[in-house]
Amino acid sequence: MSTLALKGPYWVTVRQYRRTLWLAVAAVAVSLAVIGGLRIWDAQTPDVYLEDGYRVPADENRGYETLRLALEYGGAWLLFLPLLVGAFVAGPLVAREFESGTYKLSLTQSVSPAEWLRSKLLTASAVALLTTLALIGVFRIGWSRVSGSYGLSWADRGSYEATGIVLFAYVLAAVAVGALVGQLIRRTLVAMAATGLVMGVVVGVLGTFRWSFLAVKTATAPAGPTLWTPENALTMESGLLTSSGARFDRLICWEEAARTPGTDTTEGLWGKVEAQCQARHGVTTQYVDYHPESHFWPTQLIESGILLALAALAAFAAFRVLRARHP
Repeated sequence: MSTLALKGPYWVTVRQYRRTLWLAVAAVAVSLAVIGGLRIWDAQTPDVYLEDGYRVPADENRGYETLRLALEYGGAWLLFLPLLVGAFVAGPLVAREFESGTYKLSLTQSVSPAEWLRSKLLTASAVALLTTLALIGVFRIGWSRVSGSYGLSWADRGSYEATGIVLFAYVLAAVAVGALVGQLIRRTLVAMAATGLVMGVVVGVLGTFRWSFLAVKTATAPAGPTLWTPENALTMESGLLTSSGARFDRLICWEEAARTPGTDTTEGLWGKVEAQCQARHGVTTQYVDYHPESHFWPTQLIESGILLALAALAAFAAFRVLRARHP
């Protein structure tokens, strides 16, 4: 057992922030109690079986609706986890050591500056990853029941991060960015705010552009009834095509119908004017661009690769800054 015990700066780091560790354990325990309790409440009301063999939650099943809302909001809160991790590493873990000068004591204990920073980052990474794993596990306990419902599809924000591997990459990037910012600023509150801002931008930018990593698939059909995507697909864009295959802006015909007198009072006139407009412009086909559910894991891997590259660059820069200031 002695070989497994923490030693040196690792032991010091754990002792310094044991309250934070207990807070992480408490957060996981409370989350498990809430989701587990809601699953039990949901199970008290039997589902309703439909004629086609499917079953749906009963209308009076308040436990299901509460569970669905808890997962919807819980997934959104998990998006803040990288911001919290980065802010903690940048502020209390690194910047406060420089701000108060306590890092000098550690460096007098036969510990090199690199070993001092390495112990903090490895400890923070291990705790953050284990906490993330536990929270994802709790999320999946509820996800197995409510997945596919409104606001909880595989591509929705929160659900996407909490059901794959990308959240782990976000956490690792947050640790590395926090270490770099904490050394550059060396003021606890300012470093925390700056790291939270940086990670917020990273989360927002990647969340906006993640569905541009892979090319969309396109389904077409003759113009007419609404063209639906395959089951569980993420619709990106839909519209009309002319006989030449060019995409046609349907706003042109909507605006023409809006300008035509009587379309707002005469039943069916709007559709007639719009159809005539489309025929005049040679519209023959409709299309829909979408991402199939099979794009989930490739997108997760690409996004995780970007984040791990960011983490590696930030960690490298953090040690370079440390070496420059404390050779």
